Amino acid sequence: MPIKPEDLTRAAELLNGLRTELSKAVVGQREAVDQTLVALVASGHVLIEGVPGLGKTLLARTLAKAMTLKYARVQFTPDLMPSDITGHSVFDAAARGESANGIGALRVHRGPVFTNLLLADEINRAPAKTQSALLEVMQEYQVTLEGQTLKLPRPFMVLATQNPIDTEGTYPLPEAQLDRFLFKIDIGYPTHEEETAIIRRATERQIGDQLSLDGIEPRLDERLVLTLQEMASLVRTDERVADYAVRIMRATRQWPGLLSGAGPRGAIALVRAARASALLQARDFVTPDDIKGHVLPALRHRVMLAPDAQLEGRQVDELLSDALDSVEAPRL
Repeated sequence: MPIKPEDLTRAAELLNGLRTELSKAVVGQREAVDQTLVALVASGHVLIEGVPGLGKTLLARTLAKAMTLKYARVQFTPDLMPSDITGHSVFDAAARGESANGIGALRVHRGPVFTNLLLADEINRAPAKTQSALLEVMQEYQVTLEGQTLKLPRPFMVLATQNPIDTEGTYPLPEAQLDRFLFKIDIGYPTHEEETAIIRRATERQIGDQLSLDGIEPRLDERLVLTLQEMASLVRTDERVADYAVRIMRATRQWPGLLSGAGPRGAIALVRAARASALLQARDFVTPDDIKGHVLPALRHRVMLAPDAQLEGRQVDELLSDALDSVEAPRL
């Protein structure tokens, strides 16, 4: 079913309004903001990586404030248990239940994952057992507790952060976990002008160093987000564009300097992101540029550098860009 032109215009207006609200708190970082919006519309999760103080957590907090959705934050630490994330059962002695004397029952206490926006702060500081608790959550949108399968509310999005420099006391995410993220967003240092604006906002009439979110107004609610995600699923993708995404994937698997390339989920991520990007631009069809523009965030966490490339100081983004340039884009 084609999307009506007026609905496309309205969708783009809503998302531009959301972008405006995010820019009130997040200075600069235009690419990171746009990629986060694309992931939201594509119903995907994002891993945000950058050194401390660049606004990773601020971006997640501002996104939650700009929408009337449930929001929860989990600070990942080495002693965090899986039940601290998904929930657990507790015995309620005052309730009538299934015990031998008819008194007492197990009650399920739902964890912080039962929300719409989950901020997994410093996700690489928790051990693998706790990290894996998010696998079912992120892939199946459900939690299994005491043999019960509990569905998560929709929309549901995980925004995870990690510091790429500090490796002491961290547990690198396994490839299976990384593959669950639609995007890996790299946040870099701001420009001189942007950094000056950040200092001004954080110090003028401010107590402490937290940027105020008081001026952020909600632009989207649960119903509107689900509607936008449904509209993105209706954006048309030409077979030649889908073939372009597949050829990019296959190029990464043989590219010098990459030990392993991206799997089929990488091409799926590219198409999903491209459809959401088209919707942000009020289009009901995907172009090759929509695919090309999201290769780095969609694939940088799905490939691995070869040992010799690491010794030479090569970067994943550099090799991916070279592989992308080698693949001819279709003419539509």
